[in-house]
Amino acid sequence: MKFTATQIATILEGEVIGNPNVEVYKLSKIEEGSMGSLTFLANPKYVNFIYSTKASLVIVNKSFEPEFEVSATLIKVDDAYKSFSKLLEYYNQVKLMKSGIEQPSVISEGVTYGEGLYLGSFSYVGKNVKIGSNVKIYPNSYIGDNVIIGDNCVFFAGVRIYSETEIGNNCTIHSGTIIGSDGFGFAPKEDGTYDKVPQIGNVIIEENVEIGSCSTIDRATLGSTIIRKGVKLDNQIQIAHNVEIGENTVIAAQTGIAGSTKIGKNCMIGGQVGIVGHLTIGDGVRIQAQSGIGKSLKDGETVQGSPAYNYGDYSKSYIHFKNLPKIVNELEDLKKTIIK
Repeated sequence: MKFTATQIATILEGEVIGNPNVEVYKLSKIEEGSMGSLTFLANPKYVNFIYSTKASLVIVNKSFEPEFEVSATLIKVDDAYKSFSKLLEYYNQVKLMKSGIEQPSVISEGVTYGEGLYLGSFSYVGKNVKIGSNVKIYPNSYIGDNVIIGDNCVFFAGVRIYSETEIGNNCTIHSGTIIGSDGFGFAPKEDGTYDKVPQIGNVIIEENVEIGSCSTIDRATLGSTIIRKGVKLDNQIQIAHNVEIGENTVIAAQTGIAGSTKIGKNCMIGGQVGIVGHLTIGDGVRIQAQSGIGKSLKDGETVQGSPAYNYGDYSKSYIHFKNLPKIVNELEDLKKTIIK
């Protein structure tokens, strides 16, 4: 997609200084700009690059006054950083403005959908699925029977949504993620083998949730696995059966949460955290990366370690741990002195 300086200035409500017809079709850092690229200058420490950049168009603050000749066309705005972010959002919206049903694809009986549906090729939509308006389902995706999808959702290529799942408005699910697979439920038998416990619940995802690539959220054994509104999940996360995650909680990559654990709202959980099952994690809890959580946590706690404990105590203990060989040597020397 190509945009002229005039078109971009209109979007940003800015003023063009230079050639209003110059075209750009890609984005770049100011120090790596090339012909046809758009960049921005917000941080004063990068100001020297505006005189050498090869970018065709640079977004700058209204207060910027060049000391030397600038070859690029400028767009002056109130806040260059915010304007560039706004432009990125606009670009994403334009890029995702797909509609129509590509072939081959399958829409089963009883399916209903709103205006603006995009269904990519080689996708399958099961029976009695309800899809809202302006939903984008990219190629090679699977939507099982009786799924409910709200308005303005985006499912990127290769997403798998198992039957009975309910997804609210304004949700984004990235490629390779699986929602509603069976929970890990097996009953041991006397002969050492296992009987599978049927997983007949579902997954409920409320509005404004974003889930990264290659994550898995298991259906409940009974009832629902629930992801509350505003939750943000990174890539490669495992959410087990009957887990509930409170609203506006964020979880970084490679975290695993075992079955029936309840996590409060506004929590921040770092990468590679492991949380055992049947715990209650309070509101506003902070869990540092690579921690192991084996007990319930109260509201507002910040923990680290495996097993995890208070973050401040952990930091102090870690200093001693690093000095442990030195401390042991000092003790040995002291013991020799006493024995003498």
